[in-house]
Amino acid sequence: MRAIEIPKPGAADVLRLCERPLPVAGQGELRIRVHAAGINRPDVFQRMGSYAPPPGATDIPGLEVAGEIVDGDLAASGFKVGDMVCALVQGGGYAEYVTAPVEQCLPVPRGLSPLEAASLPETFFTVWSNVFDRAGLGKGETLLVQGGTSGIGVTAIQLARALGHRVFATAGSDDKARACEKLGAARGINYRTEDFAAVVRELTGDTGVDVILDMVGGDYLPREISCLADDGRIAIIALLGGAKGTLDMGQVLRRRLTITGSTLRPRSVAFKAAIARQLREKVWPLIEAGDIKPVIYESFPLEQAAQAHALMESSSHVGKIMLQVL
Repeated sequence: MRAIEIPKPGAADVLRLCERPLPVAGQGELRIRVHAAGINRPDVFQRMGSYAPPPGATDIPGLEVAGEIVDGDLAASGFKVGDMVCALVQGGGYAEYVTAPVEQCLPVPRGLSPLEAASLPETFFTVWSNVFDRAGLGKGETLLVQGGTSGIGVTAIQLARALGHRVFATAGSDDKARACEKLGAARGINYRTEDFAAVVRELTGDTGVDVILDMVGGDYLPREISCLADDGRIAIIALLGGAKGTLDMGQVLRRRLTITGSTLRPRSVAFKAAIARQLREKVWPLIEAGDIKPVIYESFPLEQAAQAHALMESSSHVGKIMLQVL
């Protein structure tokens, strides 16, 4: 099969089209003929040599796919050969075939193309796990999304808004801030020209937001603490601004704040399966009803994965960058 490999760490142009043996589905796995795959920041970090695949995972990048089941452990899966599914995988998405645990496969939502469906797993698993499970965003609570026009940001805005929450989001330009508002944010904040913490305090009557989804870290932490409500929670999912920040522990104590974080890729199949069940029950109906819509910025053929990575690193996109494999 054709696949994209990383022969050595480096810039986007190190990505190379190659031939690899077909993967073989093991117990509890399905083999999928990939129609489309998503590009995600962890893929970029892997290419740069700073995010190694978990033990036992393929070195082929790619964490989410959509395609057709060709074979595998179908007995108790609820699927059959020929069914179209989207799946979260530990790696291997940038290829014509991939294997995925049955429990991490979801049916393609009605009305969506394979390309659109492939844009869902990584961001929806991540947002659900961190915003709703770990940070516990509850009824009537507010959310601040850092990086609102990223794939994660677009998902977080739409999902929280569809579930009835008031959402604010930061972005790197006025145009991107307005894009966040079109997606459902009550206010998009241009972090280059506005103090997001001051804006959030003003918009919330100085009470602050209940939950912050943070993919920046670094010097954002003290500003986030300053615009977090009492009993508020910060969920950190990436460190684009650096791994170290200043934390006022007095505020944590006095105001009962929670700072948490997680990475999804190394978690167990059982952990991801629990998220998949919640997504199928609570989120897939919203997608099928049109309350949440995939946002595809641009797609590339498999052999142009390097161009897709270069676009990702430019941060000029709004929504998902995809590979069209079939």
